[in-house]
Amino acid sequence: MITFDPTFEQDALRQRIETFITQQIIPFEKDPRNTAHGPTEELRIELNALARDAGLFTPQVPEALGGMGLDHVSMAIAFEACGLSPLGPIAMHCAAPDEGNMNLLEKVATEAQKERWLKPFVAGEFRSCFSMTEPWGAGADPSELKTTARYDGDGFAVNGVKWLITGAKGAGFTIIFCDVEAQGDKPGGPTMLISGMDEDGIVLSRQIDTLDSSFAGGHWELRFEDLHIPAENVLGEIGEGFRYVQVRLAPARLTHCMRWLGGAVRAQGIALDYARRREAFGKPIGRHGEIGAMLAENEMELQQCRLMVWWACALLDKGAQGRHESSMVKTVVAEALFRVADRCVQVLGGMGVTGDTVVEQIFRETRAFRIYDGPSEVHKWAISRRIMKV
Repeated sequence: MITFDPTFEQDALRQRIETFITQQIIPFEKDPRNTAHGPTEELRIELNALARDAGLFTPQVPEALGGMGLDHVSMAIAFEACGLSPLGPIAMHCAAPDEGNMNLLEKVATEAQKERWLKPFVAGEFRSCFSMTEPWGAGADPSELKTTARYDGDGFAVNGVKWLITGAKGAGFTIIFCDVEAQGDKPGGPTMLISGMDEDGIVLSRQIDTLDSSFAGGHWELRFEDLHIPAENVLGEIGEGFRYVQVRLAPARLTHCMRWLGGAVRAQGIALDYARRREAFGKPIGRHGEIGAMLAENEMELQQCRLMVWWACALLDKGAQGRHESSMVKTVVAEALFRVADRCVQVLGGMGVTGDTVVEQIFRETRAFRIYDGPSEVHKWAISRRIMKV
């Protein structure tokens, strides 16, 4: 039976994280190193040290690799709490794209690859990025993949253009989604390859200005120009890239929901506080019907989102693959959290469109969330095909 009552241990963890985020991380939100393109590497390292000292580093990773070894429901509770600040996931080393890449490597990488890439990555020695999205190719439809890899000596030569690659600058490595060209009896097809980011053949073309500003390293367009990748850096099997994309994206959609749920909870708290203190027409604005209704709608949608996330996580903990469930949850939660953030801006009025509170940033972040990891329309199309069985 699925229960929605947190255990004593889960509630205690939530309180620990909320206290840590409130007392130690939120004060850094106005730090000049927290830029329009995300926190700098210097700030990331400082925040990581605080989370490590608090015993709250990499909650999603198995204990054998140095993490907290949380199950999915416990992760949902922990990630919501850390999402109270846009810097919380960065501090606890569970932000995108790193969290998704850790999950993928833990499930697919060879032992040698785990030693070379995953273990120092989990320890916070470097960040990562995931090179899938293309300006005129793979994105919501990965089958439009245009980046290619041809057999070359002891490995592959990769060519192509990727964009909106989160955290590319300053990352220690990238996982590249590309199409390997078959050669004779050598297999081909969609494949994932691992490369250090300091290799010749990787060109960071430009940093892209985006709505969001919470990801370390920002978002980049990059080019691969005959990038050589040795054969031992094939992640999994050649031709199995589509399967591995789902291994990575299904749980990653849910962890996005968890983190941004925390942000929406923070926005609602700020709006509630403002509605209690700000007076207009003879009483606090929260006691006017229109404002009170918006705050009530927020409270209902936040709880609905929380229950949907926990439901999907409980299924994962029971061994389900979660692909279709995560698609439904991501769509519902992304749309609902945007409505919540939008109402919070409206309640705050003029203050809501300024940087005087974090609500303005949370609004921008949740708007982008409706597109990241698949736009709502693509998920609805996939869900309709499944229920129509076509």
